[in-house]
Amino acid sequence: MKRLLLLAALTCGTLASNAQGILNLSTYSGTDLTRYAGKNYNVKVNRYVFAGWNTISLPFDLDATLLNETFGSDCRLEQLAGVENDGQNVRLNFRDCKAQGIKAGQPYILYVTGENRTVSFTAPDATIVDTPTDLTFTVQGTGERVTMSGTPFKRDSQGVYGILARDNAEAAFVNVDDITTGFYATRCYIKLSGGNTALLTTNHIGADDGSTNVADLLTPGERVTVYNISGVPVATDATISDLNRLQPGIYTIKGKKVTISR
Repeated sequence: MKRLLLLAALTCGTLASNAQGILNLSTYSGTDLTRYAGKNYNVKVNRYVFAGWNTISLPFDLDATLLNETFGSDCRLEQLAGVENDGQNVRLNFRDCKAQGIKAGQPYILYVTGENRTVSFTAPDATIVDTPTDLTFTVQGTGERVTMSGTPFKRDSQGVYGILARDNAEAAFVNVDDITTGFYATRCYIKLSGGNTALLTTNHIGADDGSTNVADLLTPGERVTVYNISGVPVATDATISDLNRLQPGIYTIKGKKVTISR
């Protein structure tokens, strides 16, 4: 009888929400957020993290202050900012975005120090977003489309890349077709339009790396040559309008780094 009562209590404790506006987010199987979208709740989260790089996507904003309180002041947060062909592999360029915190529905990589552990926190008065935002970039020269997505629900690992715990020192995304456990909710994966045939490498870019705004760099009518961050020309005789049509990513123009975004 005591065991039955305990199981009943645990079941009640995992209900999605209660009258006090509490939303318990499942980071294992996921939570159907359809009826909560656009509303505010105090969201309770228990999320397991490994020492090293993890992936994370949350259905609510988490500002830099709460990010530091939750994962430690020495944590790092980066987002995919562009991709390129480095000759043989697809390079993933991740940019530091910790100062902006986590934005609802968007995919990130998160670096955590210390021991592997479960982190518990509450995000107060958080606005719920039920639709994830995919980040898609095209590899210049090959046309390969690279998409990074969050997992609102547990999913299988077929046809995608993920970070394995044994490979997370450098946020190495690898083919995970053979991983039977799949992806738990609030994690992220990468998918290539050509399938799991390419080797992915990861490049980390700091937030303060001297990037320049396109509008501040070129004068009207000026034409320039554009290079990717490996120094390979990707456009010649390009105007400001041409630059704004480039795939989002990081480029070198007139010797300066430039971030093209949408």
